[in-house]
Amino acid sequence: MISAAVVAAAVGFVPATAQAAVPTADPGRATTATFPAHEAGSATYAPGQGASGQGASGQGASGQGASATYASTKDASAQDASARKAAEEAAAKEVAAKVAATKAELGVPRATAEAGASARAQQSEYFEVGMGTTTSYAHSIGLATSVSTDLTNSYVRFDVDWGDGITGEDFGKAEAFVYFKHKYAEVGAHKITITATDLLTKVTSTTTKDIVVDGSEFTPHAPTRLLDTRDGTGTGTGTSAGRPVAPYGTARVKVVGTAGIPAGVTAVALNLTATNTSAGGHIIAYASGKEQPTTSNVNFAAGQTVPNLAIVPVGEDGYVELANRSVGSVDLIADVTGYFTRSAAGGYTSVKPSRLVDTREGLGTAKGQAAAQSTFGIQIAGQGGLPAKGVTAVALNVTVTDPKGSGHLTVFPSGQQAPSTSSVNFTAGQTVANAVIVPVGPDGRINVRNGAWSPTDVIVDVTGYYSADGKAAYLPVEPRRTYDSRTSAWPLAGQEYHYETLWTSGMALEALVLNTTVTNPQGSGHLSVAPDPNTLDDYIAGKAVRPTPPDSSVLNWTKDATVANLVQASTGTTNVVDFWNRGWQSTDLIVDLYGMYERN
Repeated sequence: MISAAVVAAAVGFVPATAQAAVPTADPGRATTATFPAHEAGSATYAPGQGASGQGASGQGASGQGASATYASTKDASAQDASARKAAEEAAAKEVAAKVAATKAELGVPRATAEAGASARAQQSEYFEVGMGTTTSYAHSIGLATSVSTDLTNSYVRFDVDWGDGITGEDFGKAEAFVYFKHKYAEVGAHKITITATDLLTKVTSTTTKDIVVDGSEFTPHAPTRLLDTRDGTGTGTGTSAGRPVAPYGTARVKVVGTAGIPAGVTAVALNLTATNTSAGGHIIAYASGKEQPTTSNVNFAAGQTVPNLAIVPVGEDGYVELANRSVGSVDLIADVTGYFTRSAAGGYTSVKPSRLVDTREGLGTAKGQAAAQSTFGIQIAGQGGLPAKGVTAVALNVTVTDPKGSGHLTVFPSGQQAPSTSSVNFTAGQTVANAVIVPVGPDGRINVRNGAWSPTDVIVDVTGYYSADGKAAYLPVEPRRTYDSRTSAWPLAGQEYHYETLWTSGMALEALVLNTTVTNPQGSGHLSVAPDPNTLDDYIAGKAVRPTPPDSSVLNWTKDATVANLVQASTGTTNVVDFWNRGWQSTDLIVDLYGMYERN
């Protein structure tokens, strides 16, 4: 997993001390006296103010945003230089070790020469090549190589076999470094071979190195419960007696080795549910062995049952930590639907959010509320911009509205019995949304079961899919907060949008994995997230045009509620993402970053 510092430099986010989403008594003010600096490249567009608008820092997009993005560009350049230096140091270390070993053989010549080589080459004691590598982003690698030799004025040709059918060459003097960059079409393991040849004598030396690039791809998993503190599932207590997570306590979720999940998992898709909540608070999900971040995944009030999907980095010991940031105890449930590994599996493709099902209109299923304890199927393959074949899993936003009683929905692949997991939990009269990643059955369909004893309307929007042909691999990062309107001048006003711009140091982004939270809303509404057709340069130059808000929704809220939902936000063609307040009253908005998908 790449570090948060590397990603902060790569995508143009300036690190800042931030707080988890907790309702504040005074909207627009932080609950602490520490106010983080405004994030790089962030701004809020307000109707009637002109396209440049005013950022949360109180400056126009041509001021704070541009200067912060430039600073982040310098940070990323420094990171690239540091990575190159590390590769060169590794190459020098390998060469030194090989030369020392050669000299330890008491002067026995190690270099070989073709017939007709000069006497100078025949008398050479050593001609050794070494390499050092550094992985960067999902598919790319940097490589430094050098030769150490006692040949005089040696000029060398370096031939590189990248292990994927592609080769390259470059030239340089012995003792100097030659630097290569390469981008693989597939994630996973590759063997690199370098052959160095002295151009005059034809003396050669070869070295090889096995590398694994940083990108991960997705393997869907049948929905399975990994943790339930109510009955002791996954708690390691060895009994069926459950025990809630204590105030400010932590629950550990064993991922690797559970339900057939293999070693080497970099991140896991978990539907997290907080229930039997005795006080308000939030849950933080993060990799075991890492410092607890200042982000949030699930927000709840006393007595609520609240779900939220999370894509969580997995610790080296194969565990995920769930921290209860509340003065009261809470029961926690974690259901897995898939995981990421640094090997070829399913790449991600984002699509324009579109509606597949709306029981209110009879779209995609029969018209009318889903009956109590009933199941209906949804055609996924070939719908909503998805291909007709090859989809292994789908990313959805599932919304329940106008339920006649409390209950839950379970979304699962066709051809299977409904599992004892949950995807969306709700109470009577509530409108609630949750992101869902679900495997797709062999017939290209999924099922939705209404586990309540009363009917409800169901809405399903698609945002992306996984397939063997998908070109985007996942880069998990240490969770970090990228935007919090509570620490800026004002909340996000009704019908306004906030945009964030990403400088990516050459990355071809497909989507960002974000947790969005709305808190302190002054009325009801919903949040929409979509790529912006304007570029950062358009905003800086005052040429940006107001985008058209999308028809889809990410989360829904009522006055004074705190609501969170995961979104896999497409970055479009401009790497600018919009967050729309589709209500008529203001609300605070918080955005946490968990990872990104990069195309090859």
